[in-house]
Amino acid sequence: MMQRADIVFTGGHGLYEAKKDKHANIFSFPSSIDRSHFAIARARLSDPQDQKHIPHPRAGFFGVIDERTDLTLIKNMAELRTDLHFVIVGPVVKIDPATLPQNANIHWLGQKDYKDLPHYLANWDVGFMPFAINDATRFISPTKTPEFLAAGLPVVSTGITDVVRNWGKPGLVQIAHSAEEMCEQIDRALIVDQALWLKRVDQALLPMSWDFTFNSMFNLISKQLRKTVGISSLNAVGISTVGGGESRV
Repeated sequence: MMQRADIVFTGGHGLYEAKKDKHANIFSFPSSIDRSHFAIARARLSDPQDQKHIPHPRAGFFGVIDERTDLTLIKNMAELRTDLHFVIVGPVVKIDPATLPQNANIHWLGQKDYKDLPHYLANWDVGFMPFAINDATRFISPTKTPEFLAAGLPVVSTGITDVVRNWGKPGLVQIAHSAEEMCEQIDRALIVDQALWLKRVDQALLPMSWDFTFNSMFNLISKQLRKTVGISSLNAVGISTVGGGESRV
């Protein structure tokens, strides 16, 4: 596919780095976000009925639970910190639900409607991303990283390459490599200077929008079409992307 393509887009920078020598016209476009939708979570929203009973502090995750999720890490974190409650929203796919750890402070709430997500996030104290470090996560660029940030939640993540590069190094997301480190970083995140941190977060999120992503890709494709075949319209032109795990373009 790459040999036949005139232009290639990757769904993350890590994947771009791995593929950039395989094509002369390749560009990195991580997924953007619906920033205004998740920013709703910064307001004082009502706690969903199935979450009201869960004590604070709460560390929350939303997304698909599959082979990319480090279930052992979650279990170990829950055992290390019985005072901390882990709230997990999302469907379980491609793995046996019986393998989910069932500690008293782990709460599997299942899949929720997209429109309801801000209500869950608004009532968490910190977001955490317990991604396994394996072949399935090697090139992912998790969309939920900027979604958490847009919601105003401090975030702690395992060492996913694109998360470290884009958000960890600038100090916007805390990176950890073990259950102990995850818990330590969650404690730090809970006492962060929220006003100063949010100012830096909003600056980083400013250029992120689906309109910007679309227009940038559209312009590159249009330029390539004019260069190769003199076409000025994208009607009936096929477009393929190399995904980054969660790319939605």
